[in-house]
Amino acid sequence: MQLRGRRGLAGAVLVALAAVSAGCTAQTPTPTPTPSPTPEYVSDYETPAPIVIAPLTGVVVDDPASLAHPSLAAKIDNHWDARPQVGLEQTDLVFEELVEGGLTRYVAVWHSHVPAEIGPIRSIRPMDPDIISPFGGIVAYSGGQLRFVALMQQTNVYNAIHGQKDTADVMYRTKNKAAPHNVIVKAPELIAMHAELAPPPQQYSYADRAEQATAAREGAPTQGVDLVLGGSAHPSWRWDAASAKWLRFQDGDVDLDSNGGQLSAANVVIVRVPISNDGGVPKTELIGGGEAWVLSGGGISHASWSKSDRTAPIRLLDDTGAVIRLAPGNSWFELVPNSGSVTQLPAA
Repeated sequence: MQLRGRRGLAGAVLVALAAVSAGCTAQTPTPTPTPSPTPEYVSDYETPAPIVIAPLTGVVVDDPASLAHPSLAAKIDNHWDARPQVGLEQTDLVFEELVEGGLTRYVAVWHSHVPAEIGPIRSIRPMDPDIISPFGGIVAYSGGQLRFVALMQQTNVYNAIHGQKDTADVMYRTKNKAAPHNVIVKAPELIAMHAELAPPPQQYSYADRAEQATAAREGAPTQGVDLVLGGSAHPSWRWDAASAKWLRFQDGDVDLDSNGGQLSAANVVIVRVPISNDGGVPKTELIGGGEAWVLSGGGISHASWSKSDRTAPIRLLDDTGAVIRLAPGNSWFELVPNSGSVTQLPAA
């Protein structure tokens, strides 16, 4: 009886275990839930376009491609028979220099705005390679003494000379003026012939706005300046608050551009320079340094200038040693001989 009971109990246990085993085998594992993908974050912040300024004026430009061409420098006549000159009102930079007979001529540089024509152009002088080389690009002139032409041709600047075969289509003599004051240059066509040349590098430091220029913020208010460069060269500049420009006069008369308006500048930089004699030709010595004044925004700041070599730009520092910041816009550099004079006028 007991044996049969034990056997029955064992059988029951085996049946139960088999049932449990069968139940375990039949169960399906619960799958692990797949997490929902997190949407990728996309920023709506737009990177602003870089601010681009014209390298010779500091003016912000909307179309950087408009600056993708070389600068054009030209030796511009300033004889009274050459006035009014063509295209001076659209220059980025102008350098006034002493030449023979107490007269002056200009080295004018165009890049931001290129007029249809410029001129009249005249012959090269020994200081011009030092003025023009920092810009690279092109220089247009009517010729000159062979030794001075050779100096200019030895620079990094392409020489476009009146009378040469490659300039026949872009230089001509106008009938509006008498020779030799009548050689005119078709500026855009000349630049297009040398589009592979690089644009000029930035030369000077510029403030964001005219009122932040060094002379405007830290200089003394002034009506302007009267200058003597030579016996027949007496330029003057006067501040015009209405136009926020310096207006130019020559020998007491309004200095007009080819459109009948008065020549003007955002900045006037006066550089005192020694003059040497190169075989009877005055030569402005620009490798070195000396005293300077900078006029911007109705103010004038005393400064110093230096130029280390031919291809270096003119460096301008105030009396504390800080870099001068020019107002955005065009600039005229008056290269006043040490034998000349600079007269500052007090504020009105």
